[in-house]
Amino acid sequence: MSKRGGIWLQRNEQLYQFFINNASRLTENWYENLDKSDPKGVYSSEDPEVIKTLKQQNNEFHHYLAKVFVEEPSHFFYEFQKWILEIASDEEHLNTPIHYIIREFIRTREQYFELIQEFAAESSSDEERINKWNRLIVEIFDIIILRYTEEYHSYSRKQLAAQQEMINELSSPVILLSKNRALLPLVGDIDTARAASILENTIRQCAEKKVAHLFIDLSGVVIIDTMVAHQIFQLINGLSLIGVHATLSGIRPEIATTAIQLGLSFDQISISSTLSKAIAQDKEFFSE
Repeated sequence: MSKRGGIWLQRNEQLYQFFINNASRLTENWYENLDKSDPKGVYSSEDPEVIKTLKQQNNEFHHYLAKVFVEEPSHFFYEFQKWILEIASDEEHLNTPIHYIIREFIRTREQYFELIQEFAAESSSDEERINKWNRLIVEIFDIIILRYTEEYHSYSRKQLAAQQEMINELSSPVILLSKNRALLPLVGDIDTARAASILENTIRQCAEKKVAHLFIDLSGVVIIDTMVAHQIFQLINGLSLIGVHATLSGIRPEIATTAIQLGLSFDQISISSTLSKAIAQDKEFFSE
């Protein structure tokens, strides 16, 4: 290593230590100047525990990022990814609009430019070194912001998918009417994804609740396409395989037309015009 290279490494070590020594000051200054008037999100919280965690997360950020001056890029980003994943999946940050979070990354980057100037004044660093450090900060923050938004988007999509799955399950409840008879009231639009969820959840719930006869009421279903009609027939076939007899009620004319166009047969299926008639016709139901 040349003499100049040795000095460069030494200055990086000194700069790293300077950032570590000033990490707490950076955090306190950052929070003091934080715009706490945001209409929602972690930055406007008045909860002492949330504020404490927020400051801790900010302080950890400084300790992770300072390593950029002394570590190889691959190792640096491997370690930093842990912080990014933690914050991107943090509930308080997930409830914070993404543009507020990016705004704080930018504010923190400005703090770093100022801190580099402080260090440069104390260490008599030349303009070339200052420019290199500043360019490094710009590059690192660009990468971090990009990675954070990717993880934020990914986690948000997973959370949304989980919520949608729960909504689908709750929107297709198997309601016990007696010891072994139950009702599946279907309401609203049923797309292919929801139809698949209904198929899976209904068979599982019927097995768990030991249902022998399931009334499937379609009177609340407004629109249904060919794929969904096919899924409903698959549901009835699947129920029969586990010993559950199904009765369809409330079939609208357009649904019946779709089923006929698909060539789906109603021969082996119990059908009633309304739910009340379906239940009234079930003699076993009243014999209990």
